[in-house]
Amino acid sequence: MSGPTLLPWTGDEAADRLIATDPNALLIGFALDQQITVQKAFAGPATLQARLGFLDPQRIAELDPDVFLAACREQPAVHRFPGSMATRIQDLCAVLVRDYGGDGSRVWTEATDAADLAARLAALPGFGEMKVRTVMVLLYRQYGVDLPGLAERMSAHQTLGDVRTADELAAYQAGKRAAKAAKRAASA
Repeated sequence: MSGPTLLPWTGDEAADRLIATDPNALLIGFALDQQITVQKAFAGPATLQARLGFLDPQRIAELDPDVFLAACREQPAVHRFPGSMATRIQDLCAVLVRDYGGDGSRVWTEATDAADLAARLAALPGFGEMKVRTVMVLLYRQYGVDLPGLAERMSAHQTLGDVRTADELAAYQAGKRAAKAAKRAASA
């Protein structure tokens, strides 16, 4: 996978290198990126790799669910909801094995255009519209993926896919917090 050699999203250089260079780790990180910090979510793949001794989608998909759940629950837990996330990660890995031969990069390298890429990403467990858009921005702006129609789908506002430095991550997270606070204030 061409692109950055690290994504400075976790505060741990080894974890940042893993998500930048291993497409499966990147997709697992995005699956975990829900109701926890970016740092925690994207450190998850490295944590799982250390606990299991592998991050191979086939092996994860085939692992006894109780064994995988134990690896996710081990303290510190991989996610604040380790049970549901263990299932989601195993489901994601099963899809990667079934549809992409265990190679997450095939999600984008075999996509024919932006609409196909969006559909492939949306079919992954745990990937809603916002994650799909963020991954598309990341692939286009940092990995050089250039599919027909992709440039036109780029978000006008900053997404995690635009973050290239720790300072940019801090600014991105501060912006998200401010937007959430404004939304809460408007609905109060």
